[in-house]
Amino acid sequence: MPNTDPHPDTDPGSRTARRARTATGAPPGQRGRRGPGPDSDQVRNVLLPARTPTPPMRQVARRLLMALAILAVTTLVVWLDRSGYTDNSDGSVDLLDAAYYATVTLSTTGYGDITPVSDTARLINILVITPLRVVFLIILVGTTLEVLTERTRQHWRIERWRSTVREHTVVIGYGTKGRSAVGTLLGQGEPKESIVIVDPQRKVVEQATLDGLTGVVGDATRTETLLRAELPRASRIVVAPERDDTAALITLTARQLNKGATVVAAVREDENAPLLRQSGADVVVTSSSSAGRLLGMSTLSPNTGSVMEDLLTYGNGLDVLERPVTRAEAGHGPRECTDLVVAVVRGRRVLNYTDPEAATLQLTDRVVVIRPART
Repeated sequence: MPNTDPHPDTDPGSRTARRARTATGAPPGQRGRRGPGPDSDQVRNVLLPARTPTPPMRQVARRLLMALAILAVTTLVVWLDRSGYTDNSDGSVDLLDAAYYATVTLSTTGYGDITPVSDTARLINILVITPLRVVFLIILVGTTLEVLTERTRQHWRIERWRSTVREHTVVIGYGTKGRSAVGTLLGQGEPKESIVIVDPQRKVVEQATLDGLTGVVGDATRTETLLRAELPRASRIVVAPERDDTAALITLTARQLNKGATVVAAVREDENAPLLRQSGADVVVTSSSSAGRLLGMSTLSPNTGSVMEDLLTYGNGLDVLERPVTRAEAGHGPRECTDLVVAVVRGRRVLNYTDPEAATLQLTDRVVVIRPART
């Protein structure tokens, strides 16, 4: 197959031979192994939909201001009650001594050179300064506690997601093709929770999580990456990498892990489409030739090209979709349906609406229709 990417070193497909051995030659016991524990790539490379985060510098600044505020309040409390304290060096406590005492007290250093001697000062230490010390220490270790808490929460969310995800859609490659496919899926009512993105670039997956999707970072030609995406339990798989050879390897691996899912793959060149079908793809879309045909059609008939572009853009003007035949439509012809029927799906066959076999719709049929986009 030709190399269709000008930067082969940045794509997993540049290591075709090694990936082919990974996809087809690994022992079954090793290929199906779930293996990694919670602190391994199994958790680090699964990114759930992102929540709106607070910028790190803002968090640090906020905590610093809180610590300084507590220090200032403690200093003020000690200075206002300075008569109840004694300094071993000169016996009196001024503002600097109060700040010094507040600092060593809040940090639990406690040199003992300045001490409370009156009952009031000691009571204030018990009721005011000690709680402030606890809060001050919590702020100091807050970052560590937050990291540990967030890690535990993230692990719990991932495990919960693994236990509940079923019949989802795995989109491999979140480039232009993958994003367009996701947009169409969402437009047709697919919930974000049932879409999982797989891409080798972490920044791309992070962007997917910001879009509200679950993402997995890794090379999709490797079984362990697809297992992290729970691909064996998926019902639909979209293969949209940048290279055709990578698409073939991914399709082989995906089909080996999931025999029943619908696999739709995109390739750049027509000559590679048969290879994708042999690898297990149910539908193969050739991007370059499809674009070329649309260009030629638009050149000869701009209006026809405009209509085709409208049909390919979901949610704008007219939409093409597949739906089941209703009870009211069963027994009638395609022309009698409320929507414009262009094809009838009967079993695994797609019949043109003019085909004599499609003259009478059956309740088990599905129809491909053109209808106005829902706004």
